[in-house]
Amino acid sequence: MTEEKSAQPAIAAEAPVNDAEIAVQGGAETNGEAPVETIVLTLSCPNTIGIVHAVTGFLVSHKCNISSSQQFDDEMTDRFFLRIQARCEKPITLSALQAAFKATAEAYDMEYTLVDADRPMNVLLMVSRFDHCLNDLLYRLRMGQLNINVPAIVSNWPDLKPIADAAGIPYIHIPVTKDTKPEAEAQLQKVIEDNDVELVVLARYMQVLSNEMTTKLAGKAINIHHSFLPGFKGAKPYHQAYDRGVKLVGATAHYVTADLDEGPIIEQQVFRVDHTHQPEDLVAAGRDAEAQALSRAVRWHSENRVMLNGHRTVVLQG
Repeated sequence: MTEEKSAQPAIAAEAPVNDAEIAVQGGAETNGEAPVETIVLTLSCPNTIGIVHAVTGFLVSHKCNISSSQQFDDEMTDRFFLRIQARCEKPITLSALQAAFKATAEAYDMEYTLVDADRPMNVLLMVSRFDHCLNDLLYRLRMGQLNINVPAIVSNWPDLKPIADAAGIPYIHIPVTKDTKPEAEAQLQKVIEDNDVELVVLARYMQVLSNEMTTKLAGKAINIHHSFLPGFKGAKPYHQAYDRGVKLVGATAHYVTADLDEGPIIEQQVFRVDHTHQPEDLVAAGRDAEAQALSRAVRWHSENRVMLNGHRTVVLQG
């Protein structure tokens, strides 16, 4: 008789962790790293038995108290997605948790991130001449609605510098022409590296990034565009939409890819309109939709709620 194999990955049972092993006495730092207070763990892996048990068991053994949890089982791709936020009840560094979690992650073939929930994400904003998305993001940042840090605003035009100055954020003007695009992107790359940028937001930045740049920014750049593409292309899509008598206007926030405006969708916002709305009304509604969709996409990404699932996204909202 042969022994029946379990579908559950083999993983050694975690021994109880001695407080002395993880404690940072008196709140002192360990190797220069301060203890982490709140963590966010996001992961995706092939679906199988025991994933939640293994993850929650790991957190319990390291004295982490779960404050929120969301999960999704995609039956189409047979992948499992999980986001957990937890408070660390005993002092421990983020590095120690990350190192300890590797065994569990490897046992279940997980793609994961384990981060400090309280640390703001470094986000670079890029704009051209339209200011509505920039103003909305800066307002939400000022109101404490976005847990991000904006080290700089980059633009191919000087027009919006007064907005950056009012917010106390450096404004970097990088002109772009057909002949100078490689040099401009080299400057942009330096800004990204010098500021440890984790996310680039194209807040109505009206330049197409090169394939090389989009590859470098894969999964780390968000764009916003009106949802009329590809049906209404060109400089005045809302006027084209008016001529066709559309009943909905909207916007799509998506990750940037080499395929223009075809990256994985994070969020969409629509407003209903009718025959009484003039082209200017559609433009106004469209700008509202763009600002709302983009701000939500930035917030969800910065809170580690968005995970790629092929060409789609999974957004685990609280």
